[in-house]
Amino acid sequence: MLTVPRIRSKYYISLIQLLVLFWAYSFINLATAQTVDQNQPWNWPENYVLDQVNQVRAGRDLTPNNWPDDARVAVLLSYDVDNETTHGLRTGEIDIGPLSQGQYGSRVALPRIVKLMDDEEIPATFFFPAWSLKLAPEQADLVLNSGRHEVGVHGWIHELNTALDKQTEERLLRQSINSIETITGVRPLGFRAPSWNFSPNTLGIIEELDFLYESSLMHDDRPYELLKNGNPTGIVELPVEWILDDAPLFNPLGNRYMNPRDIMQVWIDEFDAAWEERTMFLLTMHPHIIGHRSRMVALKGLIEHIKNKEGVWFGTHEQAARWVRQKAGLD
Repeated sequence: MLTVPRIRSKYYISLIQLLVLFWAYSFINLATAQTVDQNQPWNWPENYVLDQVNQVRAGRDLTPNNWPDDARVAVLLSYDVDNETTHGLRTGEIDIGPLSQGQYGSRVALPRIVKLMDDEEIPATFFFPAWSLKLAPEQADLVLNSGRHEVGVHGWIHELNTALDKQTEERLLRQSINSIETITGVRPLGFRAPSWNFSPNTLGIIEELDFLYESSLMHDDRPYELLKNGNPTGIVELPVEWILDDAPLFNPLGNRYMNPRDIMQVWIDEFDAAWEERTMFLLTMHPHIIGHRSRMVALKGLIEHIKNKEGVWFGTHEQAARWVRQKAGLD
């Protein structure tokens, strides 16, 4: 009879000790958070630095031993079909001139690009902000008629997702998926953040929405698995890079403008290195940018160079992600 109170007494003491430890730990974390000065990163506590950096990191390299058809390199051509969303709609700065540049993307450039891809029998992935597709829904048939291309999601109106609260960011992404599926008849399986950046909530949202892959980050130039706070997520990252993007280098009003043939050589050099490394070459373009006549010269020259190499596999992002997942045992 005396043992029961004794056991209960020990249990209550242990419970009180745990509560005290939990309270102390919470107090320390709260105190640390309150004393961190965002303007003095040189004074940040070690744990705080690690917490910030480890929100989203690269996990294991997912490069397979070989690509489909026993190829040594995967070539993934992607197009962010932004059109009017990046010419006024995303910021609310409505101006007729820039909007006309945006419509050039759907009216002239996208048909020109899709024709080239189909003539060359090259599959590609087209990431749409939902409003880009809503303004010109005929783009869906143009891209999907051949049966070789993929449509991915690139936000609602090319919003700055890093400035949004979690509820708004998730709502807009769900709207985007539903709108694109309604117009195309296909639910997008790939996500590319509107500004190639994550908020603290983005990874959790795309986990919840069951995307097959993600393509916005730059930890590597090979496919890899995303980590969230140090833990594997099972999400394949197909990384991007600014030197493998037409937007900053083709801006005629900026101070980084390059001749299209010079940019073609940069891309050729990147591809050649990927071929040597037996990894992946992923290029991001925008129809309203690359789709101009003089700039198509760079894309055509790159394709000609790639096709002169042996052991090359062209695929959509979805096809590459599925292959990588299978080879890595993620499915």
